Parts: sequence; C-alpha cells; structure tokens
Amino acid sequence: MASPSSPSRVLWGVLLLALLSLAQAGRNFWLFRQQVLKQQEQRAMQEAYLRLRQLPRFLVPGMWDAPLESFIRQPLDHFNRQEQRTYNQRFWINQDFWRRPDGPVFLFIGGESALSVFDVLAGHHVELAQKYGALVLALEHRFYGASINPDGLQDHNLQFLSSQQALSDLASFHHFVTQKFNLTSNNTWICFGGSYPGSLSAWFRLKFPHLVFAAVASSAPVRAQLDFTGYLMVVAASLSNPVVGGSKECMEAVADGFSAVDALVQDGARAKLAKDFRSCQELEGPGDCVELVSNLADIFMLAAQYNNEYMEWSTIANFCRVMTNNKTGSAYQRLMAANNVYLDGMNMTCTQNNHTEALKELRSTSISTTGVGIRQWYFQTCTEFGYYQTCDDPACRFSRFMNLTTELDTCREVFGIPSQAVQEAVSFTNDYYGADRPKASRVLFVNGDIDPWHALSVLKNQSRSERAILINGTSHCADMRTPSPRDPLALVHAKEQISLQVDEWLKLARKINQGS
Repeated sequence: MASPSSPSRVLWGVLLLALLSLAQAGRNFWLFRQQVLKQQEQRAMQEAYLRLRQLPRFLVPGMWDAPLESFIRQPLDHFNRQEQRTYNQRFWINQDFWRRPDGPVFLFIGGESALSVFDVLAGHHVELAQKYGALVLALEHRFYGASINPDGLQDHNLQFLSSQQALSDLASFHHFVTQKFNLTSNNTWICFGGSYPGSLSAWFRLKFPHLVFAAVASSAPVRAQLDFTGYLMVVAASLSNPVVGGSKECMEAVADGFSAVDALVQDGARAKLAKDFRSCQELEGPGDCVELVSNLADIFMLAAQYNNEYMEWSTIANFCRVMTNNKTGSAYQRLMAANNVYLDGMNMTCTQNNHTEALKELRSTSISTTGVGIRQWYFQTCTEFGYYQTCDDPACRFSRFMNLTTELDTCREVFGIPSQAVQEAVSFTNDYYGADRPKASRVLFVNGDIDPWHALSVLKNQSRSERAILINGTSHCADMRTPSPRDPLALVHAKEQISLQVDEWLKLARKINQGS
C-alpha cells in the first residue's frame, strides 16, 4: 500500500527517468524537441500534483496509488492471421474522476514519442475528464517508447509500423478496456490526440465510428504531402507576424542571412561556414552543407512550431530581436548570433553537421524507451506521409539547398525505399483517409495559425458535425495544455469551445442511448 508521500515519490521517479534519458544526439530540431518534452514532463508533474491534492483520498495513507504502467499483448500484424508474433503495448488508466458505471471514456492517443503516466494525470483532456467524470486512458503507439519488441527496429520488422496497424491496436484496446470495466453503450468514448496522434484521433473516428463517438484532433496534419513546402512558408509568415513578436524586417533579415549562406556554400567556403556557425567538425562535402543549412533553418522552425512552449530565448519575439539588431552587423552576422543563442540556450558547444553520422543514427536499431523515435518516424514519412519540409517553392526565403531530392535520398539510403514508392505511399494515405476532406462526423479539428503544421489540417467547418477551430497567434498543440493564466485570449476562448463541444457530444450520446 502507498505511504502518504508515495504518490509524489512515484511522480518524481517517473520524471527523473525521463530527464536522464532525454539527452540524445541529433539534429537541432530533434534535440530541441527532446527539451520540449522534458519541459512538458516538468509542467505535467507540477499540474498532476496540484490536481491530485484536490482529491481527499490523495493525502490519506493507503488511499491513492499512481496509475500503473501496464501492457496489453497485441498482434504484430492485425491483417495477417497467419502471422502469430505479438508485441506488448504500454498503457495507463486513471480512474480518479470516473463516475461509475456510466461515465464517459476519454482516450489519449500516443504517437511518435514515448508516453508516460502524466498523460493520464495532466493536460486539457484530463481537466475535461475531471469536469465530465470520465475514465482516462493513454495508449502508446506501437514501435515507440516501450511498446516494441527487442528486434522491432530491424528493417524486416518495420513493415509492421503503420497508421493502419496503429488504428487496429486502438480497436483491440477498446475491446480490452470494455471487457475489463464491463462497459456498455452508455459509456461514451471520445478520443484526443495532437500532431500525428491528432490525425489518428480523427482517423479512429473515421474508420471505427461504432467504437468511438467523437474525436478532438489537435494540430492534425491529415493531408499527407510529399514536398511540404508550405511548412517553411508558414514559418516565414509567423516570423513576420507582429502578434507573436515578428515583423517584416525580421523575415527580410532571415532571408538575407540565408542568401549569404547559400552563396558561401556555392563558392565552396566550407571552412568559413564551419567556423562561423560553430560546426563540431569540418564540412566535408555537399551532404554536410545541407546538414548545416537545415540546422540553421531548424532554429526558426522550432521557434514557430513551439513558440512560448519552452524558454524565452526560443520564442519568435526573441529571435526577431536578434535578427533586427543592426548593431550586430550584417544579416549574415545576425544569423550567426541567432545560432549562438540556440547553442547557448541548449548548453551546446557546437552543432553536429556530419551527414554520414546522421545516416548512421537513422540506421541504428538500438531501442530507447523514452523520447522521440527518430528512426521509426522517418520510416513512416517514407512509407506513409512524406511531410518533407523543403525550400523548393520559388517564394521560399530560406536555403535553396533544402530540397526534396536530399530527403528522398535518405529514404533510399537508410531503408532501401525508392523515390517513386514514397510518392505512391503518400498518394495511398490520402486516398485511404480522405486527406483534408475526410468526410467524418463528430470530429473537432483545432489548430494554431502560427503552427506550420496547420497547413495540412482541416481549417474550416466541413459540416455541422465536422468542425474546425483556428486559433490566432498560437503554436503546435497549444490547446492540449491545461488552461493557464498566461494563455492569450484567443486560446482561452478555443479551450472553452472545446469543452462546450465535448459537453454537446455527451448530451447527444445520452439522448441517443435513451432513445434506443
């Protein structure tokens, strides 16, 4: 049985494990994303503790235990009954707020990174669960986190990693939970997810409408796209947006800086570039130069995607202050200064620009049960989604060396997947799910307009029951965080709309059940 202090010890222990394992090497964007995950864990721990203190039994010895890490055995291949292999999929269940026996079920869907106990203890979906008396579930995505076999990252096993298999996992998990808690049609299921899991949330409702009554899809890029030039176009618009501290002068300086870098790359001035932008090693060839310009672009991409999500130094407003400071010198020198801000903020001495090492990392089959699954996610981009953030659009203001050819070469060199197969996979995904016109019902798409991923989502109401909210001045998955006094007014209103929509769905479900 738990002692009075055991809940907090459990939470601190989970957090410490996450912190210790998040220090991984990688490109600038992925490194930063790991830090964002760490920050989210810290906030979630604090929020969870404050929320749990409201439960009378939390402070009584032996009356409360943290939700247990559990596993369900799933088929490795749901579509081939001759395949007998299985894997263990991780999940958590929080019963603290559930109004038995007819309370709703809120399912939080995992994606391209590991989940933790905090996914059933913190977040806007948990606040909604407390408000509406829901059972809270979190299911980790196959092949990410601890939901993977020891040989799961071997090339021949990656064939079982797909969104279609993931949706079938969700259906199987639905059956498992229904039996475990003796659920009936009176227990209304609503699923939640953000980013790729936001797409899965919408697709679960689309493909399994008899299992899940409604879905909230936050920052969900439901339209697969091979050459995602729109990503950098939104980044440029965000850097120009005064609502978040951007300006036209800022974007012009960024464009001039990258123009100068491209000129040096073309002139073969690799030694100068390596020195000026604090490369960990010399730039040996074209591949290393592409890594360098990509890492520089990552600085502004992460500022747009995660604006106000991490530290003050990583915001659009701060990088625009750097890029518009004429005292620093030319636009090229200001780009150097922005790179220094990133490295200093991340406590890094230099940037890894070795293309050979980057490919080696993507080929690694070593498993990490925490953080982002970079090899797995790159495989899914090659076999389902594309999403390659290039500068191929004539209006792009970043480096021209960020092109589709480089990305497709990576699919071929790492996984042996030819370019034509990637294009065909992207087309199939859109045909299978309906792209940004999925024709589902009771799905709410929520996006922030400075988040680059909103360009691939549903931005306008498609019908009376397939609705969209576009939030002015907010970033990636901002609506999924628990409401805070720091939230801008537009975000406050959006979270109120989400809560009202959930309330409307639950009332409709009760009406339907009473009618039957």
